[in-house]
Amino acid sequence: MEFAGALRQAIQASGLTLERIRHRLALRGLTVSVASLSYWQRGRSRPRSRAVVLSLEEILQVQPGALTELLDDPVPAMNPGRGAVPAFPAVAGTGPGLWPDPERYARVVGQLDRSGDHRLERLSIHDLYHLGPDRRPYALTVREVLRATGDDIDRVVRVHPVAGPDPRLTGLRYCRSGRVRTEGGLGDGGSAGDGDLLMGVELVFDRVLAAGDTVVIEYELSRPAGDYERRFPRPVRDYLAVVQFHAETLPARCYGYARDDGGAPRRRLGELWIGASGSAHLALGDVRRGIVGIEWEWE
Repeated sequence: MEFAGALRQAIQASGLTLERIRHRLALRGLTVSVASLSYWQRGRSRPRSRAVVLSLEEILQVQPGALTELLDDPVPAMNPGRGAVPAFPAVAGTGPGLWPDPERYARVVGQLDRSGDHRLERLSIHDLYHLGPDRRPYALTVREVLRATGDDIDRVVRVHPVAGPDPRLTGLRYCRSGRVRTEGGLGDGGSAGDGDLLMGVELVFDRVLAAGDTVVIEYELSRPAGDYERRFPRPVRDYLAVVQFHAETLPARCYGYARDDGGAPRRRLGELWIGASGSAHLALGDVRRGIVGIEWEWE
């Protein structure tokens, strides 16, 4: 059964009105409109928050997983032409499969406080990847918007591969750096070579979050390693990647791509336009789990 049909049956069986369901979600710190609930049960749209669907299962008194398991039904991917915005295909990648060396990744994050990570909903991630005149990356600027699905959350952990022995985290806004750990290997910011480091950092918010609170974090990473690639162990509602090339070294062509996990081949999502600003971007909605990136060809 599709998600919309299962939700519609559960609502009918519960005897609750959409307004009562909305009210009970609000008591849990989850803001959902009656219109959204109506769209979901009619199949016009889908919920983007797993926390909301888990709460719906409890409110409607259905078996655990009855709705959340249907939420990950495959979504068809578009075949975009030049300049089109591609749809991100559903993938089945799990956390360990996203990184080429999960043991090294586990050693890094095992030294950091990730107790709140699973209670943070990723509303948006915006990446800006800078390349210099030597065609090498010199900075990655990240802006994220997160929403708490539980109480007493004060930090999130981020992991990136970096080139060289002295990576720097700068440009922090609305947060500060907590513990920082490095290890040889690869992480969830891109792909790298054998000599690169994996850097994990705690980003401590400027306030402690309660359920329903949102927070913005911004930071810049110097000397990111490898090509541009972003790994998604958890769903993200809105994702934007911009690669800024140097004006003197523009590529001939640029493409977006997706991968199920770190060992899977790349699936091109379509060609990306390189504008007069010397940049190309990839904008995606409702990214689930997996890897997306941008690749280019030099003349």
